[in-house]
Amino acid sequence: MDNWIIAMMLGVSVFLGAVALVAFLWAIKNGQFDDEKKFLNAAKYDGEDELNDALKQEQKKEALKKSYKPE
Repeated sequence: MDNWIIAMMLGVSVFLGAVALVAFLWAIKNGQFDDEKKFLNAAKYDGEDELNDALKQEQKKEALKKSYKPE
């Protein structure tokens, strides 16, 4: 292959990668990946036992964080 073909392919690849990165960062900035309804519906349709178990697990995590003291 000629060097200009490799350089052209490399340039096009870098350009397309940059476009994809900019589009991804734009989507994150504008909240395209946020899904509040998913979390609200999950809590709405969970049973009482599942919610109590989740609360207990969260309390255990908080207790572990409080008891851990980095030196």
